[in-house]
Amino acid sequence: MSGRTNYLPIAFLVALFVSLAIASTTAKKTRLRLATTTSTDNTGLLNFILPDFEKRFNIKTDVIPVGTGKALKLAERGDVDVVIVHAPEAEAVFMEAGFGVNRRAVMINQFLIAGTPSDPAGLKKAKTLTDALKKIKRSNSVFFSRGDDSGTHKKELKLWAIVGGPPPKNNYFETGQGMEATLRIAREKEGYTLTDRGTFLAIGKPLGLIAAFEGNPLLENPYSIIAVNPSRHPHARYMEAMMFIAWITSPKVQALIGSFKKEGEVLFHPTAVPQEKKN
Repeated sequence: MSGRTNYLPIAFLVALFVSLAIASTTAKKTRLRLATTTSTDNTGLLNFILPDFEKRFNIKTDVIPVGTGKALKLAERGDVDVVIVHAPEAEAVFMEAGFGVNRRAVMINQFLIAGTPSDPAGLKKAKTLTDALKKIKRSNSVFFSRGDDSGTHKKELKLWAIVGGPPPKNNYFETGQGMEATLRIAREKEGYTLTDRGTFLAIGKPLGLIAAFEGNPLLENPYSIIAVNPSRHPHARYMEAMMFIAWITSPKVQALIGSFKKEGEVLFHPTAVPQEKKN
């Protein structure tokens, strides 16, 4: 990852994880404010893993699912304690400005272009990502952008820049909404949209959308976790945030993330702890 990461040594995190787990069993229940990209919420991943954290540490997690841009803004203002985001360049700027500490890799999946089964632009026949994007523009197909400064929106704009920018305004619409709502609009209006694979499997596929184009290295989608810098916001629950980071990057929870599936397919691949390859 680029930018100042301010990692703490792994040994320290492990020691913190163990000691605070013991101490928290008799402590009064506290709360942790987590701003997270909508994909971790829409897919059901957090509902799957958070009960373990809350039971183990006696901490109630207040989840705020928003786009990455808004999540980082909440953290800049000190309105949350920790964030899970997926926009590496924006994360690097956030860290360099001193708003966050202990940025850690958590997991990765891929983006894909979702569309209706009719595939009017013929993306299924595209051999490269560039070809797929040009096909959308040349075919006058409708494309729906989240337009919300989320990690997905940021990625989409970078991809359009490869082919000289997005389609003309009469074929390009910003929903200003989250991924679930944008997928629903794309299905109703028979258009295309960019989505992460996890949300596609959890929401897009059941809606009747198809993965019109996928599998390019430029579509990789890494997720990070960052604690709010207590030097900038002394009221931030730094110790609880560190407990959460130690927990989510631990071997047990990394394996739990890697076991979370929809349609028989893993939605997120853990990256904090190497996972054994299964034959």
